[in-house]
Amino acid sequence: MVKNGPFLVTGAAGFIGAALVSKLLKKGEDVIGIDNLNDYYNINLKKYRLKNLSNLSQDISNSWSFYEGGIDDFEYLNKLFKIYKPEVVINLAAQAGVRYSIEKPQKYIQSNLVGFGNILELSRIYEIKNLIYASSSSVYGGNKKLPFSELDQVNHPISLYAATKKSNELMAHSYSHLFKIPVTGLRFFTVYGPWGRPDMAPMLFADAILSDKPINIFNNGNMMRDFTFIDDISEAIFRCCYKPATTNKNFDQFAPDPATSFAPSKIFNIGNGRPVNLMHFIELLENSLGKKAIKNFRSMQPGDVKETSSDTSMLESWINFKPSTPIEVGVDAFAQWYLKYQKELF
Repeated sequence: MVKNGPFLVTGAAGFIGAALVSKLLKKGEDVIGIDNLNDYYNINLKKYRLKNLSNLSQDISNSWSFYEGGIDDFEYLNKLFKIYKPEVVINLAAQAGVRYSIEKPQKYIQSNLVGFGNILELSRIYEIKNLIYASSSSVYGGNKKLPFSELDQVNHPISLYAATKKSNELMAHSYSHLFKIPVTGLRFFTVYGPWGRPDMAPMLFADAILSDKPINIFNNGNMMRDFTFIDDISEAIFRCCYKPATTNKNFDQFAPDPATSFAPSKIFNIGNGRPVNLMHFIELLENSLGKKAIKNFRSMQPGDVKETSSDTSMLESWINFKPSTPIEVGVDAFAQWYLKYQKELF
């Protein structure tokens, strides 16, 4: 691996963003972070992640600068690009959540579309050497064929959140083609682990179990998820930072490959590749927390999919890495973290 110039990480106070910044700092990279610290979930958790990053930076004497702001503010973002002239940009900032996109669609338009458009335009202006951006497994929408492959068509999103992520992939490809910007889109599959998001199932379940409250189990528990541990996610992004996307010299425009291009653009799944039944996940969490859940079975929610499963062979071939943390190990790591920090953070 060759050391790059400054890295800019958007969404740096987020679950995945903070994990990636930590890894980059330990590698010895100079990192600039930006996050709008919105109140979609408990802001204290975001501040605690930032505190950890600040302490880490001081311990290893690496350059870490954080700025509070949104990527939808072009002028503010432009100032950061102008000052630091980053060579690698990792865009993890987005309005998250499938269900919330049904309630607050404008937030997704502003952050996920307008904000990402700003990232692309500034990447053009400042001739970024490598742009990595977060997509999502939700782009597979109504697809039924499993496991999901990057070669599958993703033209039938079932939530606005998924539609914005598919739009990001198209926007990135157009900039890659027009301005030769290397772009890599990463489709994350159900990320979990310590320092995770309070709006996602692991923390919702853990909080309810320890508080003797019922947990809502949708589709009567008949759900499968490709749970992917945070360390595997951050490692995959980290490796992509040092390997910009390239053109597919064998690209056939009569039979186009959705995952590669005649432009320097690539798309990869990042998942564990071993889907877990939701009821088994809950059982593992109960065992680690030492307490049984009160279960409230519900019907499927709008925007949800019954099952996700990833084919990660393209990712493995590209960066010689495959997410592999066993669900038993990951759930226990999350549970022990939650037991330690529950009262302090929540």
